[in-house]
Amino acid sequence: MKRMTRVALITSGGDCQGLNAAIRGVGKALYERLDRVEIYGMYDGYRGLIECDYKFMEPKDFSGILTRGGTILGTSRQRYIPGKDIVDEEGRSLLPDMLHTYNRLNLDCLVIMGGNGTQKSAKLLMDAGMNVITLPKTIDNDIYGTDTTFGFQSAVDIATNVIDYLHTTACSHGRIFVVELMGRDAGWLTLSAGIASGADVILIPEIPYDIEKVAEVIRARKRGGHGFSIVACAEGAVSIKDQKLDEEAARRKKESSPYSTVSYAIAAELEKLTGQDTRVTVPGHYQRGGPPCPYDRALATQFGTAAADLIIKQQYGRMVALQNSVITSIPLEEAASRTKFLPVDHPMIQVARDIGISLGD
Repeated sequence: MKRMTRVALITSGGDCQGLNAAIRGVGKALYERLDRVEIYGMYDGYRGLIECDYKFMEPKDFSGILTRGGTILGTSRQRYIPGKDIVDEEGRSLLPDMLHTYNRLNLDCLVIMGGNGTQKSAKLLMDAGMNVITLPKTIDNDIYGTDTTFGFQSAVDIATNVIDYLHTTACSHGRIFVVELMGRDAGWLTLSAGIASGADVILIPEIPYDIEKVAEVIRARKRGGHGFSIVACAEGAVSIKDQKLDEEAARRKKESSPYSTVSYAIAAELEKLTGQDTRVTVPGHYQRGGPPCPYDRALATQFGTAAADLIIKQQYGRMVALQNSVITSIPLEEAASRTKFLPVDHPMIQVARDIGISLGD
């Protein structure tokens, strides 16, 4: 009799478009290629693994979910001590509980889908003795070792759509609109959406901005007959002044600021420097919601089937990746080793400059 293969699926961290497509890709490929397989869906990310709370997933559970946003398994965040442990609110290590569930279900592998932090925490599970394969999921596109992540293109589409709609109202009223986009400390989403939507200024974390130069761009547009301006601002954007602050000084400034986010501070400064009515739009989690775009459905499916192939070949401790248009995989420790920030010499940055978009520097 052929050996039974037992796999647990986990969606960890923030949700995004494409998770269900990836779940479907893994499950359908395993059931298609293996005669004996059991698949467990862990509820609410690592919580399900910690508490042994799961759903036994039959083939029918992987049907009808390709186009659904979010994750049918649910997700959550656990406290992660970088490179050391995953702990509860009292600081107790949760790794023993996770290993207990892994052994209790006699699992062969965990397939963990998550962002930058999840790749790091998944390595801790690997180091604790569990077989792990990860998939790169995040709208931030900041996971090292893969050209893109699933969820990213869907978020770009949404962010672009938001700015597209703002053009008409900005033009009608002659206003400046500062649109704050997600991405944490990486500018991939803001740069892509800013170029795609025709933003006039794009502010990303990797290039500190000079507010005076941003204001001059807007004043020059007005002198040239353009009465409105669109500023695409990453949530992690930083000014050249704040860049010089040490961590403690930056924390104190943020705590004492009357503005809830960077975009509101930028809007207030621009209104003062230009005299133009300035508004802020923060689409927030809207960028992570809704159905995945066709590109992400296809990419997540490819990643899922690649994970199934790694399981069948018993090639564990790896992250599925896209490199130079080819689906491949890299060692998990490599993926977890660093964050993929937007290089300041990236061709897309030059594209923005070539068409006259200001990057605030």
